[in-house]
Amino acid sequence: MTELSTIYKLSLVTFICFIRACSSSSCPVLECWFVQEKTGRGGGLTGATSQDKSLLHIRTDAHSHTAKSQQAPSDINPDRVYFITDPAATLCHHSLNPPRGSVEKPECEINPFSPQPSDLKWVAPLTDSGLSPIYLEADWFSTSLQGLNKQVAISTIMRAPTATKEHNVILSVTSNTVSVQSRLGEPVLLDCGFWVDSSSPLSGSGFAVEWRYQFRGDGRLVLAYDGKTDRLADAKEKGATLDFEGLHEKGNASLILQEAEVRHSGMYICSVYLPHIVAQVTLELEIVEPPSVSIYPSPLPLAVQGQTLTAQCEASGFAPLSLELSWEFQGTDGKSRPLGSGSVTGHRQAWDGTYSQSSRLELDTTKLDLGRGGEVICVAVHLGGKRQASVTLNIIGFSTPSIEDSMGMVGVALVLYGLIKFVSWTFTSSGSDVAGQQEKKDK
Repeated sequence: MTELSTIYKLSLVTFICFIRACSSSSCPVLECWFVQEKTGRGGGLTGATSQDKSLLHIRTDAHSHTAKSQQAPSDINPDRVYFITDPAATLCHHSLNPPRGSVEKPECEINPFSPQPSDLKWVAPLTDSGLSPIYLEADWFSTSLQGLNKQVAISTIMRAPTATKEHNVILSVTSNTVSVQSRLGEPVLLDCGFWVDSSSPLSGSGFAVEWRYQFRGDGRLVLAYDGKTDRLADAKEKGATLDFEGLHEKGNASLILQEAEVRHSGMYICSVYLPHIVAQVTLELEIVEPPSVSIYPSPLPLAVQGQTLTAQCEASGFAPLSLELSWEFQGTDGKSRPLGSGSVTGHRQAWDGTYSQSSRLELDTTKLDLGRGGEVICVAVHLGGKRQASVTLNIIGFSTPSIEDSMGMVGVALVLYGLIKFVSWTFTSSGSDVAGQQEKKDK
């Protein structure tokens, strides 16, 4: 019985070791660019930057030594090979670990980081003691990563004892909505979550969350929250909120926009602060609203062969700005042919930020050879989808009659011919009878 128990324990230990090895092996070895500012001869920063290839061996257990046995590639300086322990496995996301031989690689950059207090009023309470803990006396680095196909964006702050390459992730900020599209009026969720190493002295002093908006040089504060004092900053954008329960319990710092507007299109920066350190991810939101298309006048007036008609197509209520307008004609035979883009006007912007644009088309029934008419179609191609409108065109006085018209004309001719013959016969018969009676009288 003892022997069986020993075998069971050994099997269990082997299984646990196997699971840990599999878990460790699922984490990627990341190729990264180490970017830092160059120092001049006097020791000051020159403003220029240098970048070197580096290698990040990711693991979830600090006691795993599997990565250390691997030899660095010849084109990477051994001093730029780092061993990173990430207990939350944030850096083990599948989009950061492409198949072997894949041409596409995740984006990765690592930089030296200098911990310092912030003077922002929603962050300052985190360091109100004014003391700098001995814990900060170490080598600090920040990493910025983006997975394949923009599946994930990650920013981390890592700490390593001075002059070592054993890094521990202290703070990580993640987003699974790097690029978001939304229709007008719909609620929008911009994902942002963070994780803090509970063993770090910085984890027990509170946190702060900040959301900022940037677009073409325009920037504004959307929302800021001091988690230590449980207070929102005064400068809060209307309709923007957080899930405060999820924020404190699960590190869910996602921004909720209750109703999407055109002005919401742009870049959003989610920043999470701990005492002396900050990590942030950038997201892109694009409001996409397809156009409404209509043609004027509708219906088109009846056209005579040789007449020129004017039709106008109006595309309205769309965003973003880019739009292609074109015209098509579909004859009675069902065949379509392009009529060009017509005379296109410039964009006009409405009060809600959406755009409108129109196209004017001259329909010359002689030059365009439109037959007896058909459908005139206006097509609008937009990021939000293809939209179109159509009106019916009828042309009379066409020079080449159709088969039906020809048969009808033949029928009418035959009827007229029969009628003429009948009248002629009747008249002739009447004349003959009168002449016969006169002859009898003469005799």
